[in-house]
Amino acid sequence: MSDQKACRMPDILRTESGEERRVGVEIELSGLSYETLVQLSEKLLSGQARQASRYVAELDTDLGKFTIELDSDPIKDLDLQDERLPQSMRELGGQAMEFIDAAAEKIVPLEIVSPPLPFTSLERVEALCDELRKAGALGSREALYYAFGLQLNPELPDLGADTLVRYLQAFAILYDWLKSRHQIDISRKFTSYIEPWSSTYTDMLIAGDYAPDIKQLMRDYLKYNPTRNKALDLLPLFAHLDKAVLAEFVEDERIKSRPTLHYRLPDCDIDNPRWHFSTVWNDWVVLEQLANNAEDLAELREMFRQSRKLSIRNLTLSWLDTCEQWLRNRDYV
Repeated sequence: MSDQKACRMPDILRTESGEERRVGVEIELSGLSYETLVQLSEKLLSGQARQASRYVAELDTDLGKFTIELDSDPIKDLDLQDERLPQSMRELGGQAMEFIDAAAEKIVPLEIVSPPLPFTSLERVEALCDELRKAGALGSREALYYAFGLQLNPELPDLGADTLVRYLQAFAILYDWLKSRHQIDISRKFTSYIEPWSSTYTDMLIAGDYAPDIKQLMRDYLKYNPTRNKALDLLPLFAHLDKAVLAEFVEDERIKSRPTLHYRLPDCDIDNPRWHFSTVWNDWVVLEQLANNAEDLAELREMFRQSRKLSIRNLTLSWLDTCEQWLRNRDYV
């Protein structure tokens, strides 16, 4: 039996302080009842669940605290004794709640939110997703109104401006390739959750002489992208770096400060037997490797800049094809 791991590891596994880098994982799905998902997660993660509130369970494991929840605040917080509700609904009590529960579990995603996990522990997430598929979990492809994602919150090697610029440049260059790899379901294409960055901002970012400090980097980004709804959302990181600068452009109580990127692009296609958590993670590792190879990043960045100019060549050859071939030639994929 092969002991080869499904999840690839990037070359840089530790932060500048010497700690192993970590990543938070958010998995949206349906097809299982809330209670079933809690019980399965408890078993598969060898944890102990406790009910934190309606439709929110906290699961203590050796990896830290996972949260399993129905991803809809109005339903999680619903109180049938609330005087603002119709009298008829309050009188029905438990029967009304059973009806609401049944409807909610059909159209509102259930979500598993991990604690920050060491990169080297991600085989556990791979196994969790595979077992949930076997149990009947459904992903985005199951219905038009499903727009389920698998989100990653990877910790950076350090928070220096030059490191951030490299990661942002790598993402801008690879955006079309990543989008094609994830085969974004039509239900998510119709949403505004995973928009690309402003084209004007991208041109600024990939300029050969772009070397801002942290405050300027934040202001450049926020001038053109003042929203959470981006395929790579930087607002949690910016809240961690400098809340005052963020507040110049965005006021949103949903933004949670954390020293990570927030990668929102991938679907959760968990019921597809050809899809695995590792397929998403390993594509992210391609970005990691490119961001931390200065020579390759400079070469591909220049090719990307040229691809954005009007020319006969660019009318006949797509950037996606060019990028894919370059990555293969350099053994990134």
